[in-house]
Amino acid sequence: MSGLRLGVNIDHVATLRQARYATMPESKNAEPDPIVAASICERAGASGIVTHLRGDRRHIQDRDIERLRQNIMTKLNLEMGNTEEIVDVALRIVPDEVCLVPEKREEVTTEGGLDVLAQRKELEATIKRLQLAGIRVSLFIDPTLETVDTAAELGVEMVELHTGKLANAFTEKIQKEELEKLRAAARAASESHLQVNAGHGINYKNIALIHQIPNLTELNIGHSIVSRAISVGLGAAVKEMLAAMANYPG
Repeated sequence: MSGLRLGVNIDHVATLRQARYATMPESKNAEPDPIVAASICERAGASGIVTHLRGDRRHIQDRDIERLRQNIMTKLNLEMGNTEEIVDVALRIVPDEVCLVPEKREEVTTEGGLDVLAQRKELEATIKRLQLAGIRVSLFIDPTLETVDTAAELGVEMVELHTGKLANAFTEKIQKEELEKLRAAARAASESHLQVNAGHGINYKNIALIHQIPNLTELNIGHSIVSRAISVGLGAAVKEMLAAMANYPG
């Protein structure tokens, strides 16, 4: 087995629950339970649980974050927008890691990386607050050298490279271009002593492309695993992804 770790995003479990129980968040009958899902993922070999507390609370709720913090045995990676309200939640809950992501109300899912150049001043203040609380910080970024350099200058411990454009490439030319961008960004981040993670759109088919990106430490995957779980069960879906990640050359 390789050292490439897997963080499982359980947001889609909460999305399914909210489809029926959005107006009854405290119902004892509300299912599926993201905390139960997180436990299954951990037992199947996941190295961490990832979840995004959005400003609009369309899936994960504050109570979910509290319960996850109390029950997770591996680590909790909280994805979040850089807003005062959500930063306060993070400082209260104290997840192991925070990944700062862009967030727009109208989007279905996160559509791209943070504009770290334009938001540098605001990000710098938030990063310092989180780190002072003992939280490791990552930035979800597009794979450009300028963005990697800015992330390093901001003093974060990690970056998560946005792999969505590679995952959605509809021609071999675009696929090759996006893979080269990711490879260059991963090398640059590693040279800057940043932990290099990757996520967005990774599935059981395109994982072979991800193996061509050097210096990765962790993949954060949600939709593909939860979707596969409908057919084989959540534990089996996690194990299948771990098997697909095996023998990563590094």
